[in-house]
Amino acid sequence: MLRALLTAASFLALSAAASAETTLLSGGHVIDVERGTVLKDHDILIEDGRIKAVGRAGTLGASGATSIAMNGAFLLPGLSDSHVHLTSRSDIHGYRRLTVSTARAAISGVANAEKTLRAGFTTVRNLGAPGFADVDLKSAIDSGEVPGPRIIPAGQSIGITGGHCDSNLMPYEFRETGGGVADGPWAVRQKVRENKKFGAEVIKFCGTGGVLSKGTTIGAQQFTLEEMKALADEAHELGLKVAVHAHGAKGIASAIEAGVDSIEHASLITDESLKAAVKKGIFLSMDIYVSDFILGEGEAAGILPESLEKEKIVGKAQRERFQAAVKAGARMAFGTDAGVYTHGMNARQFAYMVQWGMTPADAIRAATIGNAELFGLTNDIGTLSPGKRADIIAVTGDPLTDVRELEDVDFVMKDGAVFVNELAQ
Repeated sequence: MLRALLTAASFLALSAAASAETTLLSGGHVIDVERGTVLKDHDILIEDGRIKAVGRAGTLGASGATSIAMNGAFLLPGLSDSHVHLTSRSDIHGYRRLTVSTARAAISGVANAEKTLRAGFTTVRNLGAPGFADVDLKSAIDSGEVPGPRIIPAGQSIGITGGHCDSNLMPYEFRETGGGVADGPWAVRQKVRENKKFGAEVIKFCGTGGVLSKGTTIGAQQFTLEEMKALADEAHELGLKVAVHAHGAKGIASAIEAGVDSIEHASLITDESLKAAVKKGIFLSMDIYVSDFILGEGEAAGILPESLEKEKIVGKAQRERFQAAVKAGARMAFGTDAGVYTHGMNARQFAYMVQWGMTPADAIRAATIGNAELFGLTNDIGTLSPGKRADIIAVTGDPLTDVRELEDVDFVMKDGAVFVNELAQ
């Protein structure tokens, strides 16, 4: 027992030392994500886990700093994902989920968190986990016990009886009900309060049926407008933002009226709702890569036949509405629904965002500046600017020219600590 405690203490001390020292990233090309330009031959000076200065190579006066050669790589802010499920596995869908305990899901979360960080994603919103396992995972990462991205946890997703966020796989005799189920305005307020009590930092609720849930219809609204307003009001009173799972047009419109902060999926959003979302500054988090996984590998992963049929209806429509949203000037988040597909492959979505209307710079901004705004973390992440956290990734090619470069990250730093460095190999 003593040996285990000493080992843990040593790990924490090493982590603290990594973030406290002064480090110089030298000889790289820094991407200014705000302008979509490259600053050739620039260095970045890091002190106490934050960026102290960015300047031309050799001009920062970094005497005594530990120097790490970037060897001409392209540096950009650590990426973020607004919609992941770290405690879920891509090979466990449908009835297979009945075999997974909360403890087992938490163990998967540890492995998936490291995969996500090594892929260059240094901050994520985890929109739903059993038993607040994401809150505990965040705590373990923050304490230095395990490696992983910065997590904004939602705890248990809130939904109606029999809805997308309920447990619908078991027969009546088992009386199985999801931990976030609530019906009625005061009941949803209580669930928001409960989530806040146990560590949630964002509220996620299901406003329509879903693709992967048994017995729900994609277009059907879940929760009345009165319930949605009560939920959003309670969350905002407690200082929490609200993310709504919503595919269908009616549920999306009601969620916008209720005052949500982001719409997840937004698959069938109408032009009228797009205008309303733009006017209110609501973010759209549209996971336009995941359809390829569901239709290509979903059956082997246990996804139910009814879910595959629903995805055939919604997949292409969502991409077309994504294109419309970009043209309408909507605030676009970068959210992938990782966990439905394999963790660590989050960056595959960039190419789809470019294919469906964005420039590479726009797509990168969604995963940096855009998500930083959505998360309320603009003082900490999103750009390589003095004062920001030293969350920095690097790739050998220019992602502004070929955004697929981000699918194979060569360097990952979070809070000044290096987790991946393949540039010297």
